[in-house]
Amino acid sequence: MAQDLNFPALPTAATPILASLTSALGVPRDVLASDQEISYAWTELPRELVQIPSELRDELIVRMCVAVSSGLFDGAMNYCWNAAVLHLRTKVRNFGLPVVAQVKQRDFEEPELNELQDNQLLGLCLELNLIDEDGYFFLDQCRAVRNNFSAAHPTLGKVNDREFITFLNRCVRYALADSASPQGVDIGAFVAAVKGERFNEDQMAIWTQRLQATHDAQRRMLVGMVHGIYCDPDTSEPARLNSLNICTKLQDDFTVAVRTDLVDRHSDYVARGAEDRHSASLQFFEKLGLIGLLNEHEQHRIFSRAIERLWTTHQGMNNFNNEPPFAERLLEISLASAVPETIQDGYVQVVVCCRIGNGYGVSNAACPSYDQMIRNFSPREIAIMLRSATDVSSLVGVRLRQKSNCQSAFRHAVGLLDAASIPSGVQNLYERFSSADEPLT
Repeated sequence: MAQDLNFPALPTAATPILASLTSALGVPRDVLASDQEISYAWTELPRELVQIPSELRDELIVRMCVAVSSGLFDGAMNYCWNAAVLHLRTKVRNFGLPVVAQVKQRDFEEPELNELQDNQLLGLCLELNLIDEDGYFFLDQCRAVRNNFSAAHPTLGKVNDREFITFLNRCVRYALADSASPQGVDIGAFVAAVKGERFNEDQMAIWTQRLQATHDAQRRMLVGMVHGIYCDPDTSEPARLNSLNICTKLQDDFTVAVRTDLVDRHSDYVARGAEDRHSASLQFFEKLGLIGLLNEHEQHRIFSRAIERLWTTHQGMNNFNNEPPFAERLLEISLASAVPETIQDGYVQVVVCCRIGNGYGVSNAACPSYDQMIRNFSPREIAIMLRSATDVSSLVGVRLRQKSNCQSAFRHAVGLLDAASIPSGVQNLYERFSSADEPLT
C-alpha cells in the first residue's frame, strides 16, 4: 500500500523557485513540467515505489525522486530505466554466466554482459525466462520511450506526469518489483551427475532444490533431458533410477508445457519406430503415474502388460508369495488412469480370479490390492464381474464351478461393491450373489 512509504510534502518554495530560475535565464516556464504535473507525479510516486523491494531502492531511485520534484521527468525516466537495466544485469549474473554460456552455446563472460545493448539484454532475459513475453513487450516499449524522450539523448518531445508514471509502473512491474534471481543449473554438471553413480539422499536433495529454484523454461528442458536419458537403451541402471527419482520429486510442479513436451518426445519415439526407447518411455510414464497423458492405445498396452504379468505369476509356482508386487503395480496403474474399455474385460477377469484364488487358497498379502481394485470398479466393470459368474466359459465362471472356496471368496468380493454403483441391468445378479441363500452357479 502507498501509505507504507511516507513521502514528504513538496516544499512550498520548490515550484516558485522553478519560475524564478526560468525567468532569470530568460526561458519560458513551460520548458519544465507545470506545478500541477509535478504535484500529481509526486503524489503517485509512493504507490509505484512501494512495489520495489527496499534493497533495490538505491541512489538511482532517490535521484529519480529528486528529478520528479523539479519537474525533470526526462531525467527521472533515465534514472528509472538505468535502475531497471542494472537489476536485469544482476539477474543474469545471478543466473550464472557459465550456464548462460551453455544456453547460448558460446563463451559468455562478465565483459560481454556489461557490453550488451539494452535491446540485447532484454532479449537475453526473455531467452532465460527472467522476464516473460509481456515483460519483454512493455520493457521494450520503455526502452524506445527512454531513447527518444528522456535526458539520455536529444528528445523528440516532452512527457507529462501520466506518461512518466506509466513508464515508471512498467519498469517497476516487469523489472524492479522482483528481487528474486533464479539460479540456472549447470547443464553439463547435472547430466554428468545423473549419469554417474546412484544418488545418495544429499545429492538428490541438492539437485532437486536446484531444479526447483531455476526458471520454468530450463526446468522444462532438463526434465526432457532426463526422460531421454531414461529411455536411452545404453543408459546404466543407476542413471535410469536417478532420472526417475528426479522426475518423481518434481512431478507435482510439472507445468502443462512440461507434460506436453514429454508426450511429444514419447510420440516421436513411436514415429521413428524406436521400439526400445518407446517401451522405456511407456515404463517412465507408468512409474510416474502419468499414463493418463497417453492415448488409449498406449494406455491399453500398459494395462495389458501389467495384467499379463500378474496372471502369469498367479498361474506360476509359489504364486502366493510372488503375486503381491504385481498386484500392487496393477493397483497403482489403475489409480493413475481409468482402465481403457478395450482391456476392461481382461482386467476384471484377472483381478477377480486372483482374488477368489484357486483350490489352494489366495495370496493373502495381495488381497488388499485386489480388494481396492474391486472397490474401484466402474459400473461397466461391475457388470462384467457379475455376468462372468454365470458365464461357464469365462475365467471367473470356470473357477466358481470347480472350487467351493472360490465361491465364498466371490461373495466377499461382491460385498465390496457399492450398491449405488450397480447398473440396473445386473441388479438381479447383484442381489442374488449378495444373498448367502442363493446359489452362485
